Amino acid sequence: MAGRIMNFLKSIYVMTFITATLSISIYAGMQLTKGGDILAWGGVLLATAPFMLRLSWIMATKNTVRTSARLPEFIGLGVLGLVLSLYAGMGGAGYLPVKLALAGLVGFLLYSYWYSSFTGRASDKLKAGESLASFSLRSASGDTISSDDLRGRPHILMFFRGNWCPLCMAQIKELAKSYQQIADCGARVALIAPQPHGNTEALAKKFDVDFDFYTDAGNKAARALGISNKWGIPFGMQVLGYSSETVLPTVIITDPEGKILWADETDNYRIRPEPETFLAVLRDHGFAPA
Repeated sequence: MAGRIMNFLKSIYVMTFITATLSISIYAGMQLTKGGDILAWGGVLLATAPFMLRLSWIMATKNTVRTSARLPEFIGLGVLGLVLSLYAGMGGAGYLPVKLALAGLVGFLLYSYWYSSFTGRASDKLKAGESLASFSLRSASGDTISSDDLRGRPHILMFFRGNWCPLCMAQIKELAKSYQQIADCGARVALIAPQPHGNTEALAKKFDVDFDFYTDAGNKAARALGISNKWGIPFGMQVLGYSSETVLPTVIITDPEGKILWADETDNYRIRPEPETFLAVLRDHGFAPA
């Protein structure tokens, strides 16, 4: 119960943070155009605008797969912006810019250290050497398949949050570039998300690679594997057809018998394993290119 409440607070927080930070950035820019104190309002912009620009770029291009864990460059800019605003405030520019710069910095610290992190991750269903739990999925073509169908060859199972997640889409792009190397190891890639099935169909058409695209209806597979995340999407995404419950970004590699060879349970949604890591696991277990 405590975990659900925490996730609910996070889902509301992230949308509030983004909206407030964007609004503060715009307001500070307007004050500068009206002749406001350059140090005071410039400091506010330093504390808020750089991250918003980076976030906008990530969402627009969907080319950023991973970032540093805490994004220290934005923390540094936030501190500098606060110092500038405080200096200007002490010089008579007023303390509203100081309060807004402080709000921007504190908001980002919460985003970096609290919102971005998954605590207590360690599913007992993902132990190396054990068989994959039983579950069913819906393929892009509409067929129902079971976890037993994911046998006969090694599989890389990537559970991602949905088409709405820009880091997830970038990770899929990155994986697609390594498709031939993965295929040469005899492995197959399955991309799995608890999203409206139409989104899965659209994603399958977008990528011209021989991957398997699956919908995890009701997030049942994620629950069976202990990687579900209740209230894991930003509040408001429900209007696009997404459930409030999603999946924690997870990659599982299985052998031809369906036994788990390796699993990555990232504790930060902005930290994702690289395709070379998957290839190294396959090679270490004897699945070298033919």
